[in-house]
Amino acid sequence: MKPEKMSSPNTGIKCVVNTCHYYMSGDHCTAQQIEVQPKNAHDTQETDCATFMPENQGL
Repeated sequence: MKPEKMSSPNTGIKCVVNTCHYYMSGDHCTAQQIEVQPKNAHDTQETDCATFMPENQGL
């Protein structure tokens, strides 16, 4: 289940992925929370944001 989109940014999250449904100009994220996967990752390149949703699928 994807998180609800807030009308103001979640100030604890910086996001530069401007193609995401939760992106807000100024590199902000409007998701209430995010999920980063996978378990047991060993470095940054092994992780991803499971909350990402393309802008055109956020309707």
